[in-house]
Amino acid sequence: MNPLQVRAVARKEFYHLIRDFRSLYLAFIIPIALILLFGYALSLDVEDIKTVVVDYDRSELSRDFVSRLNASSYFHVVGYLPETGLATNYLDHAKSTIALIIPPDWTRRLMEDREAPLQVLIDASDPNYAGLSRSYVMAFVEEYNRGRLLEFLNRQGLDEIREPVEGRFRVWFNEDLESRNFIVPGIIAVIIVIVGALLTSLVIAREYENGTMETILSLPLGGGEFLVGKAVPYFLIGLTDVLIAVLMGQVLYGVVIKSSFWLMVLASCLYLSVALGLGLLISVGTKSQLVANQVAILVTYMPSFLLSDFVFPVENMPRVLQGISHVVPATYFIDILNGLYLRKLGFTHLWHDYLVLLLMCVGLMAITRRLLRREGM
Repeated sequence: MNPLQVRAVARKEFYHLIRDFRSLYLAFIIPIALILLFGYALSLDVEDIKTVVVDYDRSELSRDFVSRLNASSYFHVVGYLPETGLATNYLDHAKSTIALIIPPDWTRRLMEDREAPLQVLIDASDPNYAGLSRSYVMAFVEEYNRGRLLEFLNRQGLDEIREPVEGRFRVWFNEDLESRNFIVPGIIAVIIVIVGALLTSLVIAREYENGTMETILSLPLGGGEFLVGKAVPYFLIGLTDVLIAVLMGQVLYGVVIKSSFWLMVLASCLYLSVALGLGLLISVGTKSQLVANQVAILVTYMPSFLLSDFVFPVENMPRVLQGISHVVPATYFIDILNGLYLRKLGFTHLWHDYLVLLLMCVGLMAITRRLLRREGM
């Protein structure tokens, strides 16, 4: 491979990037926008669940129950309503997620040591949010019941009752239970796909559409030199975007790499090379910028977002999709980032992910080189 020829191809591609504002927009503006949007807007944490209360009992005990509920960080009482019909209206118009209805004889039944049911209506239009809301309500009611039970036993003249089992929880890896701590690293995978695959899927297809590919084929230029030269500008841009994402994640969101920074750089280089190889393969195979862009979105961006264990757990998916996730490069890259950012793992624990990305990179480049050879390069 002649470095001078690689440099000439890379120089030509740099000039095209400078003249093409749209490419620079995709390369820098969109990644920064994604970091801001994903970091601030996308959150899987459930807090301040909007709750309305219909208290038919209107006793001191029922008011105490509601005040404790409202004091929790998970619930926010947005209204005290006189009847159930108004509560259902709140649910119908998405003004609240939970409607809590306390029956008229609730306190009396408690004082008589009988069951005192509560009605809880939950808006399950978003099943995940509704499931978490239901779990929080159940946990709150169980905690309240436990306190009432201990008070009842202590009133019987017995010694102070203590629970036999005491759970002492210690959260590892994501101590603050913040979804940003794993969302922000996952954004890096999405950014690399945009810069690496979507942009490079157009570079060779553009040569075919402009009619310059025939001239390139007549030059004393090897296929490997042509591919590397085309990939170099986008590799540098992608690596720059990764460093920007790491810096913004640390400054804006406080997400810091716990393990080696250079292991993250190595993983980013491998994953970026895979994305570039996939983009170049699509560009050679389609020979059309429009088709290449659509195919790149279908086979790179969408799987990286949906099938990489980034937002949606793969283990909850059908077995067919679980199998497909094993051929999605982002699956291995996000696994590396989670290990470096959250678990403070080293290369000895993550080497298999690095190896898979390396093999993918070599395989994609070999297939693309073979396709170019058929074109006469």
